[in-house]
Amino acid sequence: MVKASAFLDRKLSRRFATYDDDGDGFIERTDFERSVDRLGEAFGHGLDSKPLSRLRELSLGLWEHLALVADVDRDSRISEAEYKSAFAAGLLETPESFDEGYVPFLDAIMDIADADGDGKLTRDEQVRWSGALMNLPEPDAREVFGRLDTDADGAVGRDEILESIREFYFDDDPRSAGSWLLGPLDAF
Repeated sequence: MVKASAFLDRKLSRRFATYDDDGDGFIERTDFERSVDRLGEAFGHGLDSKPLSRLRELSLGLWEHLALVADVDRDSRISEAEYKSAFAAGLLETPESFDEGYVPFLDAIMDIADADGDGKLTRDEQVRWSGALMNLPEPDAREVFGRLDTDADGAVGRDEILESIREFYFDDDPRSAGSWLLGPLDAF
């Protein structure tokens, strides 16, 4: 069992809140389904869209994995305490094992959000996908984009996003782009 730092604990609270789509204090399968549906709507993908189907498959796989390792009372929902306990028990062991699970998920998001297929997201695309999938408020999403766009070229690539996700989970530097990935942590 690993003890999460106080800073990671705050970040995990924030991530839990983005999963909890209906705000009822629990993560449930329907939270994952609704967020994928919203992302499809935000980018004009119907239910039969192959990229959206792939993201739905990955999202529900993530739900199943979380439920398996975190839902200790087997009530088909995960509390914030259960979610954090799963992390302390080693849900994310190393950045490499995290990449194995997260790269396909990020690729599926890029297949939906990257309208021109250039491997980069514009500010608008980043704001739309993070708002639709994680309920990130637009002002926060715009701030996040500015922090992710480290070369100030007006776009963020898959590798920049992946690095910030790694930082979110594995870096305790509050100045890192990853620490801002889901907006400010003031309330968490």
